[in-house]
Amino acid sequence: MIIVTGGLTGLGKEITKNLRSRGEKVLTISRTKCSKNSNHLSCDLSEYSSIKKVYKKLCILKEPVNALINCAGIASMNLAITTPPDVTERIIKTNLLGTIFCNQIFSPLLIRNKGGRIINFSTIAVNIGLKGESVYVASKAGIEGFSRVIAKELAPFNITVNCIAPGPIKTNLIKGISDKQIKDIIEYQIIKREMKKNDIFHIVDLLLSESASNITGQVLHVGGV
Repeated sequence: MIIVTGGLTGLGKEITKNLRSRGEKVLTISRTKCSKNSNHLSCDLSEYSSIKKVYKKLCILKEPVNALINCAGIASMNLAITTPPDVTERIIKTNLLGTIFCNQIFSPLLIRNKGGRIINFSTIAVNIGLKGESVYVASKAGIEGFSRVIAKELAPFNITVNCIAPGPIKTNLIKGISDKQIKDIIEYQIIKREMKKNDIFHIVDLLLSESASNITGQVLHVGGV
């Protein structure tokens, strides 16, 4: 089974659909309550205790878990000095702490499975220092640093940890960014075009495959920087 956080919306939803179309069993986790969906568990991904409850449910189910994909994330376009404290806290808690907590809590399930894959999501905005996204960039830069370290810690258990850092993709996450800003971001990329969802699917499929068993601690920039 593959766990996908934020799997009911945005890129997480598309990744989940792609995985299921290939016959993978996927469990989605997010704040959204979806009682009719037996393959979804609701929890607050910014709260350690809430994620821990999901972990306990999975332990009871005794379903083998072979991968964790952390797609859940939020953003808010604000200059650093005008970002409200509650927005700062919400972004850091959801993006950075949520990813750290999920890695910490669900890693034992992969260890029990004698190996697996963890994919965390970052962004091209970290490398280019995107104006108006200081807190979002800080949260994603933290994810990259955390992923490099935990990759070393989990390597003895046959678990790889990598980050995917896409350029702009049409999802709700970038709806607050103007067309001009998107064009400016694309100019930073080596491949100067807007990335498609299929571009991400191919990278996810690669990292989940046996062919990627020796790829770990990396940040893969889709589009190149």
